[in-house]
Amino acid sequence: MEIKTNDFHAWSEGAEVHLEGMMRLAGGEAYAPIYALMIDVLDRATPSIIMNLSNLEYLNSSGINMIAKFTIEVRKRENVHLIIKGSDQIPWQKKSLRNLKKLLPELDLLIE
Repeated sequence: MEIKTNDFHAWSEGAEVHLEGMMRLAGGEAYAPIYALMIDVLDRATPSIIMNLSNLEYLNSSGINMIAKFTIEVRKRENVHLIIKGSDQIPWQKKSLRNLKKLLPELDLLIE
């Protein structure tokens, strides 16, 4: 599954979800197709899911809420491990992604 616009690109490869670009969608409903892509990967999950955000330059609060909601969904499935890859060159990621560990302490957060 793939979603591509002039501003962002979201796709999956096996058990890895990629989000990149600038995501400034208006509200949770606008993020529904991206969330559905993420849930599709989770439903087919191997023991681990990787969410690669290292090229996601901007994500608004609605998008951050979507990732938090997804993290909570992963927490409900005891047999799935979540790995999130980010970039220390993108300021919002250093600040916001760390908060996800409060929702899922077992989360592996790789900010490089």
